[in-house]
Amino acid sequence: MKVLLLGATGLLGHNVLLRLVDEGHQVRVLVRCADGLRVEGDGWEAVVGNPTDRETLCRATEGCEAIINCAGATDMSLHRKEFDAVNLHLPQMVVYVMEQQGIKRLVHVSTVNTVGNGFPGHPSKGDEPPVPPFSENLYAASKLAGERVVHDTAHEHPDWHVVVVNPGFMLGPYDVKPSSGRMLLAAYRKRVMLAPKGGKAFVHVGDVAQAVVAALTRGESGRRYVAVNSQACLTIKELYLLQAKVCGYRQQVLTIPNWVVLAAGKVGDILRSLGMNTEMSSRNVRLLTVCEHYDSALALRDLGMPQTPIAEAISAFHEWTNKNTTT
Repeated sequence: MKVLLLGATGLLGHNVLLRLVDEGHQVRVLVRCADGLRVEGDGWEAVVGNPTDRETLCRATEGCEAIINCAGATDMSLHRKEFDAVNLHLPQMVVYVMEQQGIKRLVHVSTVNTVGNGFPGHPSKGDEPPVPPFSENLYAASKLAGERVVHDTAHEHPDWHVVVVNPGFMLGPYDVKPSSGRMLLAAYRKRVMLAPKGGKAFVHVGDVAQAVVAALTRGESGRRYVAVNSQACLTIKELYLLQAKVCGYRQQVLTIPNWVVLAAGKVGDILRSLGMNTEMSSRNVRLLTVCEHYDSALALRDLGMPQTPIAEAISAFHEWTNKNTTT
């Protein structure tokens, strides 16, 4: 089918674009700048413009049968209004444009941080509401607001196919900025590394891309699908040690007490109150003190999502990064 893809220059969007083209879909991407896209061959076209402009979005959707929204504001230094501009208002415009253009298929990418984070032995499967500190985080709150728009749309349009995919912490190739790969680069080949006590639900970005594309025709409309590697709910210390093993170096990882992490957040609060842009804040650092435990059984069953080992995601990230920083 002909698909409009939003957020194609991001880590997930880039992988989704490759997957769509590989499966024979005709893809149109709406991007502010197409220079960063590295996709060979035919099967896709770029429309340059502001995705959050309604008229531009309307023109980009002409002739399309489906929309995949991978766009998202993720910079943790942003304030709520800046998050909402993309994470809330863009989904609202997407729904409006779909109604105007007669498009009835939407795959919306959210985040696992809009879901209760579970605990060992009882991982979250996607139905639980978020709890602190995630429910208090500005990024997560804005993504949840956008997700609710999409869920309401599915309820109001029972003849539409609307699926929400909630990825965990994605790692892998085509991390152009880099985004999540910064966590890997921060510890890469350092003899000693400090890590907070918390952890993330990691996942190979290619697995999520496969689930997102499958959701065009598969899955239950109105349902959210947690997309993680259920065997890779790791502490950040465990991730660093796994990276050292994959890349063949030794590293000592020391754990930072929670009180130190929280104190750093207080310092960040002061800096933000003075008008300085920093990712450090109490709302953000609290996420680093808890572990996430999710179960992606529904995505495996309904969307056929693979469970690629995280070691392969780490290796793929470094292989792609080394190739594209030396050529």
